[in-house]
Amino acid sequence: MSSRPMPLRQLGRTGVHVSPLCLGAMMFGAMGNTDIDECARIIHRAVESGINLIDTADIYSRGGSEEIIGKAIAGGLRDDLVIATKFSLPMSEHRNHAGSSRRWIFRSVEGSLRRLGTDWIDIYQAHRPDPTADIEETIEALGDLVRAGKILYAGHSTFAPHEIVEAQWAAERRRTIRFATEQPRYSLLSRAIESDVLPICAKYQLGVMPWSPLAGGWLSGRDVSGSTELRSPRGRTMPTRFDPAAPENAATVTAVRAFQELSAELGISLIHLALAFVMSNPTVTSAIIGPRTMEHLESQIGAVGVELGPEVRARIDEIVPPGADVMPLPPITRAKPTPLPPPA
Repeated sequence: MSSRPMPLRQLGRTGVHVSPLCLGAMMFGAMGNTDIDECARIIHRAVESGINLIDTADIYSRGGSEEIIGKAIAGGLRDDLVIATKFSLPMSEHRNHAGSSRRWIFRSVEGSLRRLGTDWIDIYQAHRPDPTADIEETIEALGDLVRAGKILYAGHSTFAPHEIVEAQWAAERRRTIRFATEQPRYSLLSRAIESDVLPICAKYQLGVMPWSPLAGGWLSGRDVSGSTELRSPRGRTMPTRFDPAAPENAATVTAVRAFQELSAELGISLIHLALAFVMSNPTVTSAIIGPRTMEHLESQIGAVGVELGPEVRARIDEIVPPGADVMPLPPITRAKPTPLPPPA
């Protein structure tokens, strides 16, 4: 399958070059689009457009997303793609089928390799921090997978600033591989990482792949006039968080309306404005888009090449100041550490 040129960016210190848009596959399978053939067409169209980075996770549709990707990239397409997947969120009710322990990392990577139909995973990421696991054990286990050729690089997602630093220190202490990438939440509505996470990622030269650049659909251009109609699967599963009429979302609605007006003045879609903003940050490597349909994909890939001048950026800063969040991240569910017994 031929692909047209797309400007590539270096992924941190890895030497690997990836597209400024990453195809996120969370919506492939039972969580979103159950039409396997259409999902494959979306993947092929993304590759044809110049996207060479695909991100998924074992938890997405309980492995279904990985299986869909594996079938779609079989037959020679795999070699030209950078495949990223994630582990650590619960895959069953069993207590040990989750987390960042050596035991679970070794088990989960085999499942992902099998479902993806590949001999190696380019970027293997901790989906969330695991306070029950020693970070040094986690990074050593990932280093063993690198040496075994099962993964090429390790990454993490939604790590707090101190957790990113501690992970780097752990690698230095153990003299093993370092985490090479971070996946933070970042959008026009969620800019808190500009104050801490992004500067730390720049210091350690991590590749940065933000998720939810369209803020879970708020920046998709949909009507936010107060209707409680929630068309997206995510909106139906978390109705209050994505309800324009909910009082707690008033600041979000105000900001979205302002961004809609700005995009109309510029003569571009709100989607293109939102994606261009994320991609234009010099610390960002690739913005993760998560299309559920071909229409979604087509509305997003055109954002590559959209440039935002100083005046536009000043208008954006007036609506949501740098480092501010008008759509705070909900509390992250994390396993509680097992209390240690008192010293004898």
